Amino acid sequence: MVDRILDIPLTKSFFLFGPRQTGKSTLLRKMFPPEKTIYYDLLKTEEYERLSIRPSLFREEMNSRPPTIRYVVLDEIQRVPSLLNEIHALLESQSPSPPLFALCGSSARKLKRAQANLLAGRASTYHLHPLTHRECDDRFSLEKALNIGTLPSVYLAEDERNARETLKAYVETYLKEEVTAEALTRNVPAFLRFLSIAGDENGNVINLSNIARETGTSYQTVKEYFQILEDTLMGALLLPYARSERKRLVKHPKFYLFDTGIERALSKQLTLPLERHTTGYGRCFEHFLLTEIMRLADYARCDYTFSFFRTESGAEVDLIVETPDERTYAIEVKASDAPDSSHLRGLRSFLEICPTAVPICASLSPRPREIGKIRILPWQDIFALLGI
Repeated sequence: MVDRILDIPLTKSFFLFGPRQTGKSTLLRKMFPPEKTIYYDLLKTEEYERLSIRPSLFREEMNSRPPTIRYVVLDEIQRVPSLLNEIHALLESQSPSPPLFALCGSSARKLKRAQANLLAGRASTYHLHPLTHRECDDRFSLEKALNIGTLPSVYLAEDERNARETLKAYVETYLKEEVTAEALTRNVPAFLRFLSIAGDENGNVINLSNIARETGTSYQTVKEYFQILEDTLMGALLLPYARSERKRLVKHPKFYLFDTGIERALSKQLTLPLERHTTGYGRCFEHFLLTEIMRLADYARCDYTFSFFRTESGAEVDLIVETPDERTYAIEVKASDAPDSSHLRGLRSFLEICPTAVPICASLSPRPREIGKIRILPWQDIFALLGI
């Protein structure tokens, strides 16, 4: 059992979103005392059919619940969006003690598509991610996290063979079945080709036209495919740094899948161990660290803006972090235990346009040091500096 960092106050109803197998159901069962809680699992056929045919049944059951029941958990809420109208009515009622609702799901896409009632500020929204290094504590292994990722069922598997089989099943079954079950795309073969390419292109600046040619689809279709991955929480776009939103929108973003193990499974690299001092290791280390920063910032409820920096001449910084109090951190990730000046070209270029930024090279170095204005840090030290 792993203690999760996500802290949800039990003072207000909430949505909890996250990719499948991140441990949402386990967390909720740990949070709520069973004698005070009712669970609705909308993955169960009988529950789904009963409530989707007649959503008002839910309100009737809530109004008839025993007085000891304080909490109501609905798992996979996106399967029956109409239940949110019933929940809203219950929260708006004159009842002296309406229950606290925990609304859990692996995709907000169906809620958006159905123009579902998102409870008008009466419910907070949280996200659960794969395990962080902090949650793993003394069980954390960087090599393991890079090779198989940190989905709980994968990372905590008894042996690595079981972990690899779980990842293969995830990408072969969960991703494909979830996409087809939700009717997110009619051309399933083209989408499956796209998934494989998305794994190969992870962390790269995405060129929609090139990917459209490779998948035999259109530019607009590929754009929609990336939107599906975002909406089902399989990954996120990282936008290029720009001084204005208008400039930002005309540049190409990068795309990162939500977990290093998922990326390696989609790329069919699971049976090939990563080796230090290789391009693949460096890309995976960058992927791990960027997603780790974003996860911990989300758990800390930091309203940070993330982007990357690239010039026409090719100078690049992996991650730009902008904080609400107008601090800017420029972070270059290097899978080296002794980064030198040649690794810092992108940071120096960024300082020319943003001289007040804090330039950092996050690395495998065992100790911190400085090269000019640039701090070389062990990757573990970056989180305290960012306040997460």
